[in-house]
Amino acid sequence: AMAGNPFALKMPKVVKVHLTGSLPPWVTAKDVILEVLRRETVKGGVGCVYEYCGPGVKNLSVPERATITNMGAELGATTSIFPSDQVTKKFLKAQEREADWVALEADEGAVYDREIHIELDQLEPLAAAPHMPDKVVSVRELEGKAVDQVAIGSCTNSSYVDMARVAMILRGRTVNPRLSLGISPGSRQVLTMLAEKGYLADMIGAGARLLESACGPCIGQGFAPPTNGVAVRTFNRNFEGRSGTATAGIYLVSPEVAAVAAIEGKFTDPRKFGEYPKVTMPKAFRVDDSLFIFPPKDGSHVEISRGPNIAPLPLKDGLEPSLKGATLIKVGDNITTDHIMPAGKYLPLRSNVPEYAKHVFEGVDKEFYNRAKAKGAGFIVGGDNYGQGSSREHAALCPMFLGVKGVVVKSFARIHLANLVNFGIIPLTFKNPADYDKIDVGDELHIDVTDLKRPELVLENWTKGTKIPVTHPLSDRDIEILKAGGQLSLAKKQARA
Repeated sequence: AMAGNPFALKMPKVVKVHLTGSLPPWVTAKDVILEVLRRETVKGGVGCVYEYCGPGVKNLSVPERATITNMGAELGATTSIFPSDQVTKKFLKAQEREADWVALEADEGAVYDREIHIELDQLEPLAAAPHMPDKVVSVRELEGKAVDQVAIGSCTNSSYVDMARVAMILRGRTVNPRLSLGISPGSRQVLTMLAEKGYLADMIGAGARLLESACGPCIGQGFAPPTNGVAVRTFNRNFEGRSGTATAGIYLVSPEVAAVAAIEGKFTDPRKFGEYPKVTMPKAFRVDDSLFIFPPKDGSHVEISRGPNIAPLPLKDGLEPSLKGATLIKVGDNITTDHIMPAGKYLPLRSNVPEYAKHVFEGVDKEFYNRAKAKGAGFIVGGDNYGQGSSREHAALCPMFLGVKGVVVKSFARIHLANLVNFGIIPLTFKNPADYDKIDVGDELHIDVTDLKRPELVLENWTKGTKIPVTHPLSDRDIEILKAGGQLSLAKKQARA
């Protein structure tokens, strides 16, 4: 889209999430999305938009709606959406953006592909247990479990109201000596307002460590849990090893549950903790754009500086009519982009693909890089929901750099599938999932991709002498991108035309 080309998206299904009632004390928006994940699973939303509606919507603030929609990505959803109503208008007015407000709601009699009903007043405090956001249990079931670390913040739960309520829980108390507490306010605006209201002093006085307003601990960049430790976090992902500690168990909870755990040193049903702190949405937020550097209207003279750690982005040649190579790795179900391309300490390499590529699948198979370099080309074989989680493009870009020609799995997560196409790697799905067992690491594979208009192709396992039917979901546009060698190669070609 930045190059002036249209952004193509296959028409998703639309799931209606009908909300009634209002949240009881100590039950939060985080519990709403955890309940949806409990029902739908991390792959239940692939190819779907989740549209929240019903009389319960008006009882949720904009930050609460943002928590729910933000974590909707963990469903594998294309996106999640709430109506733009008077609650939205009030929030934009408080941010000095009332003129930007427009009403937005479903048409009368709108038809949905399916529906979910959630009674907000029937929910209870929930937690996602290691190592997947859909492994949801009640906090009651975890009562008394010792906690080694608490982290509050992230893109999911770091709003002013979230943080203010945490400060009120911590006020006059001390963080339990058995654990450490880190807090990441959501933005400079949130941090400034917390300081002005005295909430920041409450947090620091209780023994909390103030962290940057950034991803940080969520992607393993700092504040890693102890070895074999239990970490309670208000984040949206708890994939194995993502925290920076391979053996840690990460639980995802609301800020309220996290704050109580920080004081008690263990999982505690917050409803036992006392009166629920009341925090109201500000009538006016502190708006200060003085540090923004806006780009010039004419950007033709803007120079992009590249330091010595930044390498040119590799491009791929056009799709060969016949793809062949070794099976470089075989993985199971729910492989995340963190499994494929670890973040944390390696993120500084993200602008240097040749260096970053040395760590592909490092947490799964330490020999993958050496095997891929030795073979020069090959395939990845996987199970269901391959590529879930972060939309990290490097999870496709780095394998492409190492010579991966195709990925053959039982099913894909939507965004990763699109990223594979965008970087010229053909995505293939077993027609019969049981055929997954017919391929082993090292097997030499071959496939004729001359005619991608056919939705079913034949993958040959030359090592075992078998033929395996595979399918693909490629549109005409996808095929055009693949044949060009990827989206960037196509855009470059079109710009020259």
